Amino acid sequence: MWSIQYVTAEQLAGFHQYKYRAVDSNPLSVYIMQPLWNRIVKIVPLWIAPNLLTLTGFLMILSHWFILAVYDWDYTASGSSPGLIPTWVWGFGAFACFLAYTLDSIDGKHARRTQSSTPLGELFDHGLDSWATSVLPLSFFSICSRDNGKSGVPVSTMYLSLIVLLLNFMFSHWEKYNTGVLFLPWGYDISQVVTVGMYLLTAAFGVEVWHRPFIFGYYLTEILLVLLLVCCIFISIPQTLYNIYLAYGNKTLLKDSLYEGLLPLLSPMLLFTLLTIWAFLSPCEILVKQTRMFLWMVGVVFSNVTCRMIICQMTNTRSEVLHWLLIPLAVMVCTSTSGLQGRFEEPILAGFTIFVTAVHVHYGVCVGKQLSQHFNIYIFSLKKYTK
Repeated sequence: MWSIQYVTAEQLAGFHQYKYRAVDSNPLSVYIMQPLWNRIVKIVPLWIAPNLLTLTGFLMILSHWFILAVYDWDYTASGSSPGLIPTWVWGFGAFACFLAYTLDSIDGKHARRTQSSTPLGELFDHGLDSWATSVLPLSFFSICSRDNGKSGVPVSTMYLSLIVLLLNFMFSHWEKYNTGVLFLPWGYDISQVVTVGMYLLTAAFGVEVWHRPFIFGYYLTEILLVLLLVCCIFISIPQTLYNIYLAYGNKTLLKDSLYEGLLPLLSPMLLFTLLTIWAFLSPCEILVKQTRMFLWMVGVVFSNVTCRMIICQMTNTRSEVLHWLLIPLAVMVCTSTSGLQGRFEEPILAGFTIFVTAVHVHYGVCVGKQLSQHFNIYIFSLKKYTK
């Protein structure tokens, strides 16, 4: 059951023509973080596989999400019972986030040190990034807390903030699908540093510091979310469109028609449309009742859709028209909003969430195995693959 060939023969051939091209113009990254990473990577033992660094970082932030899920499943602990989440959880969050940020930044450097750079490594890195893009804010929302009438943010704001972040990630790779160059968003490094800082402040002064008015009656968490949305909507996305426009003017676009260039956006846009309908038209207000589970499901389905786009982008092959997971999702949305699920909507959501998570993990394992066999390498070892 673990041997489905998700990557086509055309895509496997395309990987051999692939060359990684990226542009990082963020001053924080170029002048502060990159020199730091260049020093840190030198202490990594040469026998460690780069993908092992990538996986370790992802597992760290995933473990923090699970810890917070135990202490704060419904995102109410920080606003109603601030002491319910132990101080060590916030300290661990700062450590986990910084370690994941560090490992994600040095895995490529380490691959070049060990002469083990492969398309599999980049796909593994960006594939986990597509999942981590949702896991990180889902943990951060525990600091914000949901609206309790005095402080916190509405669950609808959590949902919309997550959608904007995912859109920002997707547009970066859609940009590369059309231009062949990954322009690294400025917001990534800034958001990582800010998140680590907020976890440290929470560990030092308690979560109460975020639930007091900061200026003009607004809370600091609200201000940060607004700044995040402004950066994504008015800086990152316009920059993406501008880079594509420049490539069009320079006649360097990889796609020869508007339809082919826009094709990768079809499934994600349908995905977000269906999810938004479900979130706001659910008769039992599923987003309110099962906020963490619903947002987790959003992130998992998004990651699976995006991973397929990343493969098409790396292999310069045609993107699929419609992702098959949108079909069962559409059924879920129709039966929920029409009232057919009734009082069973929550357990049905739980079943669907388990299903899409299992599908995504299965997809990742199969693709990793298929590419490791194709390139004659192990995913988590520098040894050559023996057929």
